[in-house]
Amino acid sequence: MSLTYQLDRYLRVRRSLGYDLGTSERILRRFTRFADREGADRIDTALFLRWHATLPEACSSTRVARLSVVRLFAQWLSSFDPAHEVPPRGLLPGAYKRSRPYIYTDAEVGSIIAAAKALPSVYGLRGLTCSTLFGLITVTGLRISEALALDRDDLDTDHGVLRVRQGKLGKERLLPLDQSVVTQLVGYVAERDRLIGQSAKPLFVTDKATRLTDCSARYNFAQACQQIGLRTHQPYGKHGRGPRVHDLRHSFAVKTMIDWYRTGKDPARAMIRLTTYLGHSNPSNTYWYLEAVPELLDLAMARATADGREARQ
Repeated sequence: MSLTYQLDRYLRVRRSLGYDLGTSERILRRFTRFADREGADRIDTALFLRWHATLPEACSSTRVARLSVVRLFAQWLSSFDPAHEVPPRGLLPGAYKRSRPYIYTDAEVGSIIAAAKALPSVYGLRGLTCSTLFGLITVTGLRISEALALDRDDLDTDHGVLRVRQGKLGKERLLPLDQSVVTQLVGYVAERDRLIGQSAKPLFVTDKATRLTDCSARYNFAQACQQIGLRTHQPYGKHGRGPRVHDLRHSFAVKTMIDWYRTGKDPARAMIRLTTYLGHSNPSNTYWYLEAVPELLDLAMARATADGREARQ
């Protein structure tokens, strides 16, 4: 069996367990296409290194992510066929380090949404869909995969609640929405149905009434960022480097936490609510923002110092 065929089996198993496989699937499909061209039906270290040598230069975290994804696939295959070799963990230089989030200013978010709205298309749906998608992520902190998986029926307009069915590890949650967000989404659905001439099931759609894909969403985000100077212009439609769509989620979390400190709320009490709202599996993933964003760390230290003085008095 080809590695691409075995990859399809592997992905089906992972999805059945609730895993979000967007990035992992893209990496593995590139790897198995290379392996199939070489006529390889077994994974080994030499095959991985030959494939990796064909890829563009990348930062250490990206290199390590590629290795990690292929290692997991190889481990799964080796459980059925010992002829598969799992590449060693330290094969590539560098170690995974969680990137410091880019926190967008309100002006930058407004510019991104305006640039996305102006993206050209035959019916104008590309700009309408992308601007609404990026706006929703900004005000809810949704993961891009969660937002793209939404169906129109997941929006409860009567109660102002959004049902997130495909969260990380298959977890489902309900998000209360501000009425202004509900109004914006209702307006989007009405206009997109008018443009495509039908009522589509997915919430975010293309002009062919099909669900917007992860690759398309990230490409359009990169194009919008290039238009406003957050990323440098790239030839041949390349994305370039710069702030990511996932940083909209980071920005939502950080601004929410900063607001707690500035308005005198108790972060310890509010943290569990934010953890639940974001769909984090562990509160430590939410507390990470305190370490990653200097302004938050300063506010936390100032609050701790003030609390310490009050306790001594």
